[in-house]
Amino acid sequence: MNRIASFSVNHDLLEKGVYISRIDGDIVTYDIRMKAPNKGDYLNNGEMHTFEHLFATYARNTDFSDSVIYVGPMGCRTGFYFLVREQISHAQALSIIQDSLEFIIHFTGEIPGSKREECGNYLEHDLTGAKETARDMRGILSGWNEEKMKYAAEEQ
Repeated sequence: MNRIASFSVNHDLLEKGVYISRIDGDIVTYDIRMKAPNKGDYLNNGEMHTFEHLFATYARNTDFSDSVIYVGPMGCRTGFYFLVREQISHAQALSIIQDSLEFIIHFTGEIPGSKREECGNYLEHDLTGAKETARDMRGILSGWNEEKMKYAAEEQ
């Protein structure tokens, strides 16, 4: 079997940030790396679950909602994938991610989609943890730009 592209990135060198993971036709996959891989610090399920609900809700309510395909956590619990149609520029995708972080940081009230009939694990949410993760990423992404969205050559 062929080795998939994401397994070709040296995760021991990968740091927190937002990266262009791959482009398949008109679909761009962004790697939102929230934890340094293999360092023993991972997103817990509750914070990851809440972050997903809030990020997806925000991204699908922007002017670019028709081009947002998927927002979801990585199985290794070190970040999220954000898939969009190529009509969204890399700078616009980064802006959506950064604006999503602000939305999460300032969110109050009932978590969207967190009722029993709306969610398959409605009891496992952690808004405080999701906010802490968003605050950390806001700092990491301060000054982030399209040039920083490329994996370093030695990581590939």
